[in-house]
Amino acid sequence: MKESQIHNRKELEEVRRLLRKTLTPAEATMWKALQKSKLDGRKFRRQHSVEDYILDFYCPSEKLAIELDGMPHFSIIGAKQDIKRDKYLNSLSIQVLRFENRDIYNNLRGVLGFIMDNFKRNK
Repeated sequence: MKESQIHNRKELEEVRRLLRKTLTPAEATMWKALQKSKLDGRKFRRQHSVEDYILDFYCPSEKLAIELDGMPHFSIIGAKQDIKRDKYLNSLSIQVLRFENRDIYNNLRGVLGFIMDNFKRNK
């Protein structure tokens, strides 16, 4: 399957649009830091889909996904789903960085620094 056929598939467009309109407070805070190429000149998309998965944030040039984890991720089922999802995305050469919501509130500067440390190339 071509890469263009797995990214932002038409059948998920409404779901992505709804998720963009209803960002969690942590996602809204992170988006303010990422939008308009504010982070080291990298362009991020919010609620970007890859196959059936909708990523919180995605940087196409870096093939880097940022996931913010709230309470649903801290269950056994949630953790298993995250592992399956990350493994699949890694198989597409997409690196996944996960942060707890509280990290966004308590250490946004550190989170952004860690993301930049994972950029593959300089702009």
